[in-house]
Amino acid sequence: RIDSVRIDALFSAWDAEDSPGVALAIAYDGQVLYERGYGMANLDHRIPVTPETVFMVASVSKQFTNWAIAHLALSGKLDLDADIRTYVPEMQIEDHVLTTRHLIHHTSGLRDEFDLLGMAGYKMDDVITHDAILALAFRQRQLNYAPGEQYSYSNTGYTLMALMVERLTNMTFRAYLDSIAFAPLAMTQSHVQDDYLEITPGAAQGYARDENGRWIKQINAYESLGASGLFTTVGDLTKWLHNLDTGAVGGQAVVDLMHTQGRLNNGDTLNYAFGISISDYEGHKHVRHTGWHRGFRTYAGRFPDDKLSLVVLGNGEQFESYDHAMRVADVLLGVAPAALSDYTGTYYSEEIDTAYEIAYVDGRL
Repeated sequence: RIDSVRIDALFSAWDAEDSPGVALAIAYDGQVLYERGYGMANLDHRIPVTPETVFMVASVSKQFTNWAIAHLALSGKLDLDADIRTYVPEMQIEDHVLTTRHLIHHTSGLRDEFDLLGMAGYKMDDVITHDAILALAFRQRQLNYAPGEQYSYSNTGYTLMALMVERLTNMTFRAYLDSIAFAPLAMTQSHVQDDYLEITPGAAQGYARDENGRWIKQINAYESLGASGLFTTVGDLTKWLHNLDTGAVGGQAVVDLMHTQGRLNNGDTLNYAFGISISDYEGHKHVRHTGWHRGFRTYAGRFPDDKLSLVVLGNGEQFESYDHAMRVADVLLGVAPAALSDYTGTYYSEEIDTAYEIAYVDGRL
């Protein structure tokens, strides 16, 4: 039974006519138990968020890219451990064998496309085509590290995998995902947007606060295929998440491969599988991915042993999708919020030489 009062209270700060908003869906064993919209999908026209609002879900898209890759691998059209130059000869990495498996698990050593775009002088408000991103990838000759040596999140690998899908299927990436995922699962409000000028009925606008605290629009002219680019709703995503539990569409072999976690060369197992992370949350198995791009902050996740799925999609840059999703999970799973205090302290990333201070304030990290 859903305590809607407690759930709605978690999103009260985003439930206003002058604020971007959030769409939420809670499903048990594939059945949606609660869904609701908070705040505004469009501030110009005061259009509220509803469960039918379409969001650009950013990196939540990555699991769909890997769904396509898994189908091709299991059908014998793609060897996950072959050098990617078998499929993308334009890639001329020196001194290393780079495989699709490396791309999937973010162990490739490829420099991230967002970093490269910034170095090339692009701004995120610019029109950035898929071909322009690929051109940057093709010009890489060296890697940040030998493939498989470490985990380092790289969108570039997913952009390359979308290209591989197109070449191996002789279909557009969008059309192939329509055929193997969206149509079979009746995800009627979902598509990969391969033209930034396309009109998407019912789509939310992304927003961020400027230095004066005003909400301003985020321009999204980024034609990202593979790493991002999926437009969908909370309802469609609950169908997708349930299928990752059941394998009703695609089969159990594809689902099993999707949940195969990466390994480093030293044998260490990663949390990251095929576009999804697998870990423990307060004693509950947790499978999820988040997204963040141009004002959109998104989360889609499952607690498979509890038959629970959550989707939380926001269109405000300052919205913390994962944090809010875990507060919903706390209510549904009976987790005491105070347990979050265990995660406080100072964390240091040697990879980027940056320290983070994590504090527990007013029931939130």
